[in-house]
Amino acid sequence: MPRAIWSGSISFGLVNVPVRMFSAIDENDLRFHLIHEPDGSRIGYQKICKTEDEPVPDEEIVKAFEFEKDEFVVLADEDFAAARSEGVKTIEISDFVPYDESDAIYFERTYYLGPQQGGERVYVLLRNAMEKTGLAAIAKYVMRDRQSLGCLRVREGTLTLEKMFFHDELRPVDEIAPTGIRIPKGELGLATSLIEQFTGSFEPERYEDTYREALCRVIKAKRKGETITAPEPDSDEEPTDLLAALKASVEAAKQTKSSRPATRSASRKPAARKRKAAKR
Repeated sequence: MPRAIWSGSISFGLVNVPVRMFSAIDENDLRFHLIHEPDGSRIGYQKICKTEDEPVPDEEIVKAFEFEKDEFVVLADEDFAAARSEGVKTIEISDFVPYDESDAIYFERTYYLGPQQGGERVYVLLRNAMEKTGLAAIAKYVMRDRQSLGCLRVREGTLTLEKMFFHDELRPVDEIAPTGIRIPKGELGLATSLIEQFTGSFEPERYEDTYREALCRVIKAKRKGETITAPEPDSDEEPTDLLAALKASVEAAKQTKSSRPATRSASRKPAARKRKAAKR
């Protein structure tokens, strides 16, 4: 079993579910080191005081908030403890909502919640009740010196916690979304047809990190002393004839789709969910 990164309880009403939190993601990023090229030694870093230009020992380093320009308020451990005096070890549910109403832009990271020893029965009770109602739970919890918003749902018999951003953390899109542009019906129709050619069911196993695989091949080749030549970058210029480009894209997509193995229709999945819900 993986190592738990947090332990506490889920609270809804007067019911407490003792749980342990596990990371649901195991990122496969390649890790690189900075080294001194002439001798191959690793590069180290020191914490330097910008006024004295001297290294500072850890015991002299404190956390401070810049309240105004060059005015810092120093906070000690007990100050952080005072701010999180309530709910330190509790995921407190405030609402149950339809999961589909939660915009994915609010989700930051996923964690698994497993029962603590002796709490399996109440854990299963909450899980089954959430499955029966088809609802997700919105809750607050404190972790790593800050309060977070979370969405609890059931995935493959396990409670998951989606760490969420608060609403005021989202940047507005007022200056990003283009306005005043009219699209001809012909272009819109072809763009819709192109989307339909790529429409299917979501099968996550089909998607692989091809860049990481290519980078691994480059590392192995460099290890053998081979010379690596980068390919010419593709041109990202906008097509001069958008309508012709759309038509060619639709035809190419049709040929590609006809050569691929048949996949399940995306429209069948919601119906299957409805049948399961009816059985419950």
